[in-house]
Amino acid sequence: MCGIFGIANHPEASHLAYLGLYALQHRGQESTGIATADDSQVHLHKSMGHVADVYDEDTLAKLTGSIAIGHTRYSTAGDSSENNAQPLMVTMRPYGQVALCHNGNLINAVGLRHDLEEQGAIFQSTSDSEVILHLMARSQEPDIMEALKDAVRQIQGAFSILLITKDALIGARDANGFRPLCLGKINGSHVLASESCAFDLIDAKYEREVEPGEIVLIRGEQLRSVQALPSTKTSKCIFEHVYFSRPDSLVFGRTVQNSRDKMGRLLAQESPVPADIVVPVPDSGVAAAIGYSQESGIPFGFGLIRNHYVGRTFIEPRKAIRHFGVKVKLNPVRDMLRGKRVILIDDSLVRGTTSRKIVKMVRAAGATEVHMRITCPPTISPCYYGVDTPTRKELIASDHTLEEITTRIEADSLAYLSLGGLLQAVNSKPNEFCSACYTGKYPLEFVDAIPDAKEAERQLDLWEESLKKTS
Repeated sequence: MCGIFGIANHPEASHLAYLGLYALQHRGQESTGIATADDSQVHLHKSMGHVADVYDEDTLAKLTGSIAIGHTRYSTAGDSSENNAQPLMVTMRPYGQVALCHNGNLINAVGLRHDLEEQGAIFQSTSDSEVILHLMARSQEPDIMEALKDAVRQIQGAFSILLITKDALIGARDANGFRPLCLGKINGSHVLASESCAFDLIDAKYEREVEPGEIVLIRGEQLRSVQALPSTKTSKCIFEHVYFSRPDSLVFGRTVQNSRDKMGRLLAQESPVPADIVVPVPDSGVAAAIGYSQESGIPFGFGLIRNHYVGRTFIEPRKAIRHFGVKVKLNPVRDMLRGKRVILIDDSLVRGTTSRKIVKMVRAAGATEVHMRITCPPTISPCYYGVDTPTRKELIASDHTLEEITTRIEADSLAYLSLGGLLQAVNSKPNEFCSACYTGKYPLEFVDAIPDAKEAERQLDLWEESLKKTS
């Protein structure tokens, strides 16, 4: 759940990286960092906090050079601390200073780290991303692109990677294509980013996706590409279109807004219900709610207003206020809801606790009926490929029936979009997307990635513990 951005051959590289990270802030709010490179060295600035708070003109002025990479972090592996903020920077022979940032999760990182430490490696962070740098440092290849190729052939899981040296920008994507990474241009400069919305802000033109298994190396205006890993099976994360990506982004070759609109239309076809108003749970439910409204003919209304200035933490009052955590973020428009049969459209229902509070809030505002509609199938399994989800025990749909969940959230009815409908909404080819969170069928199993079954089970337990900490 991170955002990455890179640019090469531009005189204002640090400023454009800053703008690119601003556009990708939704992908991570824990920490951010920018590394730049000139002909002599790599410069780095990173800190906990949001992009707007971490950088100022003086900071960006010190990040000299025509090459830059940046990162916004939401941890799914490793502690939430400044030590794990990215980019990570090291010096390694014969490549000199190298800075790296990573979006994804490496499912065999624990085993690799153990082996590397047995060989004398000293780690500076608890991030799985640092494993990649240690593997590169042990490569015998004189060319850094070949060293990265050596490293990615040893890691398993999801990764979109950017790294810089004093004269090059490199991007790489895992063979399954779990996490997005796209390529653009602005005049004579190449740009790489998690989502195309970062290109729009700096007037860069979207060119294409970096292909699964591909490594691109950019020096000056020249781009060199190699297929480092055979891409035999794509497993693009479908949750990028359900929730995670911005609706104005082009992700996996399709506009997210179009996908969500179609999710809403198909949901209206699959699960109609008599009602007076369709209300989105903002912001990710808006596009689908518009689609549901247009397909069903039921009027759309912003019956819930979101406070966009709420951070990840806030100071709670000493005396408990009922539903405080939800009420600080959402507030009902009572005149719009009073006396109405309401259809609530949300992107997902995970634990059920937030949905229950929203349903009760809408009912307290005067709604006579509240019908919940979810634009994806029931979430029954956690993600191990870079999306922060709870453990299986915390997922309400993993051990409750539809009727039980409906009762738990106190709705009059509840319906999910079918998996077939979701795949249709994203124009999926057969087996193009990873839908393990809805099916429990993982494209890369731990036992496949790690020969030792006990070690596989140990890593699975560690990931479950990591998910608990970051949820």
